[in-house]
Amino acid sequence: MNYIKLLNAAFEKFYFDDRLNPTHISLYMALFQEWNSSRFADEFYVNRRDLMRCAKIGSKSTYHRCVTDLDSWLYLSYFPSNNPYKGSKIKMSIIGTSDEPDVRRYNPTLELLAEQYYPIREPVVGQYHPINGQVVDPHRPIGGQALVSTTNNIKQENCTKQPKGWQAVIDFFIEKGFNADEGKKFYEHYETRNWQTSDGQQIRDWRALATNWMDRTELFEEENKANKNQASQIKDNLRTTKNKDYGQPL
Repeated sequence: MNYIKLLNAAFEKFYFDDRLNPTHISLYMALFQEWNSSRFADEFYVNRRDLMRCAKIGSKSTYHRCVTDLDSWLYLSYFPSNNPYKGSKIKMSIIGTSDEPDVRRYNPTLELLAEQYYPIREPVVGQYHPINGQVVDPHRPIGGQALVSTTNNIKQENCTKQPKGWQAVIDFFIEKGFNADEGKKFYEHYETRNWQTSDGQQIRDWRALATNWMDRTELFEEENKANKNQASQIKDNLRTTKNKDYGQPL
């Protein structure tokens, strides 16, 4: 048995099988490891607790459902055991049946999918193109549509950390229905703090912070109105007259 060949064939089948969820794949990989430990025996016995721990499955019902699904979908053959001292028997299905080496094997669907995944932080090294003598990006198709660069998005994200002057803040507050004085208070408050939070962290998005400021301002105004109304009611209830007749009996 070829370990790499069997595993590649299994992952290729996973990609096109929409019935699977992450729990099915996790359980299959745990069973595949047990199969590898038994030197790819035709049949082998498993322990449910060990498989659940390896596959990170916390429910017995989930385990039995997944192993039954894998059995019905012909990924394996499951022979449950009623003996608590003897584990259940598993017979793994050999997905890649051909013994020929996978040399020059081409799959256009997986090829296109693999081209889209490369490390983001890895610098892209240009290569010399023999046709026109230009240095081209190896991840950029020559005759097709180029991938969208994220440079502009990164610059835009950095620009939103701090506003471009107090006028931008005031315009934002007026746009949200607040007066210019409130925007000026917000700008002066965080300008004196070098646009940092209370724990010393750099502010990531001043617009989101300003929106939170507006929400707290509205909440504070509503609470003040409620307190004033309550105080006025208490004041009315305590109104007394100074002209009293103390000769009347109590």
